[in-house]
Amino acid sequence: MKFRPLHDRVVVKRIDAEEKTAGGIIIPDSAKEKPSQGEVVAVGPGGRDEAGKLIPIDLKVGDRVLFGKWSGTEVKIDGQELLIMKESDIMGVLTDVASKKKAA
Repeated sequence: MKFRPLHDRVVVKRIDAEEKTAGGIIIPDSAKEKPSQGEVVAVGPGGRDEAGKLIPIDLKVGDRVLFGKWSGTEVKIDGQELLIMKESDIMGVLTDVASKKKAA
């Protein structure tokens, strides 16, 4: 099933948190917090201003984003857990993620 968000909504897939701390301690599943990072899966066309003019969303599919702990609405589509949230719930886009992975 395909899902297309409306207006200024964005669909985000959570990115799993690290399994170990910086010191090498393994974190059990029961102690993990839900990650506040995700990858944008789908983007709506954008919101409208008072004059009815379309304001496009500043995100694109594939962007890695940071969002608030309680942001969005959790849904399950085709067995995949996703979050639907407004663009304003997203705090920012993480950049240079791929280059850091290559360096590690």
